[in-house]
Amino acid sequence: MKLNNPKYAQYALCKEMLETIDVIRNFKTKDLSKAIESLKKTGKLFMTGEGSSRIFPAKHTINIIQKNNFPITAYTEGSRQALELKLDEFTVFGASNSGKTKEVISLFKTKEAAGKFALTAHSNTPLGAISDDEYILNCGKEEAVAATKSVIEQALFYHEFLKAMLGGTCDKTMKQLADKSREVLEMEIDPDIIDIIAKANIIYFAGRNVGVAEEATLKTNEITRKKSAYLEGTYAVHGIEEVMSEDEVVIIIDPYKEEEEKFKEVLVDGVGMHVIAVSDHDTLFPTIKIPSMHCYDAYLQLQACWNILVEVGIACGVDLDHPTRARKVGNEFTE
Repeated sequence: MKLNNPKYAQYALCKEMLETIDVIRNFKTKDLSKAIESLKKTGKLFMTGEGSSRIFPAKHTINIIQKNNFPITAYTEGSRQALELKLDEFTVFGASNSGKTKEVISLFKTKEAAGKFALTAHSNTPLGAISDDEYILNCGKEEAVAATKSVIEQALFYHEFLKAMLGGTCDKTMKQLADKSREVLEMEIDPDIIDIIAKANIIYFAGRNVGVAEEATLKTNEITRKKSAYLEGTYAVHGIEEVMSEDEVVIIIDPYKEEEEKFKEVLVDGVGMHVIAVSDHDTLFPTIKIPSMHCYDAYLQLQACWNILVEVGIACGVDLDHPTRARKVGNEFTE
């Protein structure tokens, strides 16, 4: 995916995906001290938002906390479900690019919390007005319906927030991640693999519950207009194979070596369907190989999925920027 090719340059979506490289390279935040002070007091972080503003940014953050045994309790749910929870001892972040997402605003207006912080892409938003502080992304406006560069920056914000709280920063790391992101976004993908995916009636994503496969599942609908589903963990070989068919495909993100043989046995040999992997190493399946970067692999995996889906969308003759029903703001707050 390179912008010197008119096939990609005609779409705002491709431009915004590639703008992610500089969003990462130039990543910075304003003073985080207010939110850090709140989280140091509570030790409890709750991240909410709707759709892409929550799936990858929040789940990836929770995974970082769990893998590193950070002294923080972290949860995420959609804002409506969060209304049913007791949050008065939590530092709560609401992510909404528009700052106008109805569900998040309702939560912030209704629910008591130890601290309420907005993560938006615009200043002077309704969500920011009812928050203790508002952090504004630097990525700029997105014209395409599918959120891309903002999703990466939201995740980087939470990542930096954790690092800053624990005494570190992302500065040098961002240059390396930007370079690897360019490599992933601009790499050419085997046309035979794209043809397999483009012909599939349903695209399943499987992998760790860290937001990558689930976010790619959502992007599949917006970008390729194909049906999709996220199969967490080994869900793909625990019953759903009964209704799978040869004209469907599973894309596994960074498969566990110990599980590859079972996936092959059940899905490839049993169902007769194609299984494709996205990984930094060879697997038993046709593999789209990407670079690795300690602690930042998920960002590269997600961007690899974007690249795949753009190629599939174009192969299917889809207008990447203009879905028929999907909207930029799912449920907009009005006064």
